[in-house]
Amino acid sequence: MFLVGLTGGIASGKSTVASMLGKYENEIFDADEIAREVVIPGSQGLQKILSEFGPQVLNEDGTLSRAALATVVFNDPTRRAALEKILHPLIKTRTLEKIAQSHSDVVVYVVPLLVEAKVDYPFDLVATIEAGTETQTKRLLENRGMTPEDAAARISAQASEAERVARADVRIDGSLNIADLETVVSKLWSQIQILAEQKANHGKN
Repeated sequence: MFLVGLTGGIASGKSTVASMLGKYENEIFDADEIAREVVIPGSQGLQKILSEFGPQVLNEDGTLSRAALATVVFNDPTRRAALEKILHPLIKTRTLEKIAQSHSDVVVYVVPLLVEAKVDYPFDLVATIEAGTETQTKRLLENRGMTPEDAAARISAQASEAERVARADVRIDGSLNIADLETVVSKLWSQIQILAEQKANHGKN
């Protein structure tokens, strides 16, 4: 198996790139989806969050309100750290289970907080999608209805572009138009195929 880590800042274009990669022969796991999975009603994750943050982070139907939780943690590093201490181990365990169960030759793991969570999976290649703070802010305001203050808080809460690039093997410009981005992703996939074949031929882990 060839394991690709796909990261990047908020509103950088990760989902778009992941969707483009999904057209090829691979299996894609998304850390955000797994994060939702480990906090479903009745789960250990949700119980721990309730113990830490109280019932105000619940929706009326008993599911976790990510919006309510976000307002609590994103402007408070101490509270954010408490949340991460709960979630990161649960997400890691479930992710490794999914990767181990995959029968795909190439697995792509979309993980926004690869740097922050110190995700140390045995990646064969890490790609980061970077669009620049100005583009990120514009997208958060226009597409997600955030205020400038909220957008700035979300961006500053994450690792910097320099920190992600230092961890990555490939940097992709997420501010490109769709056609140009498709071309870049196609080239990335070709690179992945070559490296995956080399790994398979050499029997490397």
